Parts: sequence; C-alpha cells; structure tokens
Amino acid sequence: MKNRIWKYALIVLVLIGVTSLFLLHKNNVFYKVGDSVDSFNNVNVYYNGNVSNVEGRNLTRDNYNLGLKYQCVEFVKRYYYEHLNHKMPNSYGHAKDFFNTKLKDGEYNRDRNLIQYSNPSTSKPKVNDLIVFGATPYNSFGHVAIVSKVSDNRIEIIQQNPGKYGKSRATFELIRANSKWEIISNSALGRLSIDNKN
Repeated sequence: MKNRIWKYALIVLVLIGVTSLFLLHKNNVFYKVGDSVDSFNNVNVYYNGNVSNVEGRNLTRDNYNLGLKYQCVEFVKRYYYEHLNHKMPNSYGHAKDFFNTKLKDGEYNRDRNLIQYSNPSTSKPKVNDLIVFGATPYNSFGHVAIVSKVSDNRIEIIQQNPGKYGKSRATFELIRANSKWEIISNSALGRLSIDNKN
C-alpha cells in the first residue's frame, strides 16, 4: 500500500514539474534578450527581459536613431522606418514624450511628423497608429505600441518590452460615445497617425 502511495505521489510531482516548465516557457522565461517573439508586417518584435534592460542604441545605415535596443520606442520607430518609410524629425525622447499635451485632437505633431489624436477622439483608431501611454507608478517613461487590429468595439496592439512575462499582443475595449472614440485604458494618452499628416 505504501509503495502505491509513493508511486502516485511521484507521478503527481512529475506532472506538477512538467506543467510548471510548460508555463514558464509559455511566459517567456526561456527567451534570451534579442530573440524574436513576434512580428507585424515583417518587422520583428524582440524580447527584452526586464523593462529597464538596455542593449545599446540602434542606428540605421543612414544614421537615423531608432532608439535603445529593445525598448518599446525602438520597435515603433523601426516599424515606421522599415514598413512606412517614415522618419521622425525628433528621433529622441521617452515613450510618453511622443504625445504633446499642448496639442488638440487632430493637430499636427511637428516633432513626430504625425497627426496627433487625443483619447477620446473624433477619429477612430486605425491600423499602424501609434498608441502612447503615459507614465505609471511602475514605469515613469510611459509606453508606446502599434495598433495592429481594429474593430467596432476593440483594438489590438503589438508591443515590444511589455516586461519579462508580458505578451507582445494586448487588446483594449473601444467605445463610441458623444461622437468620440475612446480606448478604455487608465494610461492611454492618445494616438499618432501617419494618415493625413501635413
């Protein structure tokens, strides 16, 4: 009887161990910094480990600053550069600095050479828009990502550097009220769009 109990206990422990390893792998623990974890329009998203990790600056062949590897800013600027052939006049700044709080909804953001939309906005989010998140108690630099899907009630974003266990894709509720579209998020400042820029 005791042998049977020990066998069952061993089987349970092995199953717990295998399940734990699977969950750790699923949560990115086995990625190395710089590994590709996702892509959008053939532009890779790279794993960065801890959000504060920095692996040096990424410059293009023509010396345009894409940002610090593998931070969120580096991904969105690399995406805009490679997929949309877009350079920002001001190629520096933290994620939260992409959004100019002095501009009104639909005004031109000169530093980024993009149209800026507030949250909420009269303009519905579009695929390829940048979404800018403000600082939080856990991240004083803010965050920036790319809108990868849009429906009538939800958006999906693709992001780099969401944290050691974060995912490259996230979704947010999108509502329309009083003729304005609002992305439901405590920290979403607004969006920047290449469409209709001056």
